[in-house]
Amino acid sequence: MTMRNPAVAGLFYHDDPGQLRLYLEETIGSLGEVSADPAIMGLIVPHAGYVYSGATAAKGYLTLAPERFSRVLLLGPNHRVPLSGIAASPASHFITPLGEIALEQECIGQLRSRSLVIEHEGAHRLEHCLEVQLPFLQYLLNEFTLIPLVVGECSPSGFARS
Repeated sequence: MTMRNPAVAGLFYHDDPGQLRLYLEETIGSLGEVSADPAIMGLIVPHAGYVYSGATAAKGYLTLAPERFSRVLLLGPNHRVPLSGIAASPASHFITPLGEIALEQECIGQLRSRSLVIEHEGAHRLEHCLEVQLPFLQYLLNEFTLIPLVVGECSPSGFARS
């Protein structure tokens, strides 16, 4: 097992599991009634520190019907290293203060074998855009596997092919 440890816990969101869980409970609780819509299959949510965008991300996640999701695909923009194309992580699990999340190895392997993504540990090591989504998903979904992909320089035709 190879783990991708949190890069921005303690900076973008709480690194203490109890504090993080309390933040999620209070933020989600403060939003009032948000109805889940079983038709929603995807979201676009912000990826800044929780103090700036946590409530907005939480409101988006509350529109998901948790029972519909056992596998989650995350696409996020590359901020840290030069990257051409779309990068998968070589890790088997991503870790947050709330625990481990298994990566969907079969699907990621199929994407790599079809040359739709490359494996690039460096693109994931310090990247925050996907990591900040994970505690929301861990809190709201019971169990799920993850397909985390960092998107770099990619032409529209290249992305459409992916």
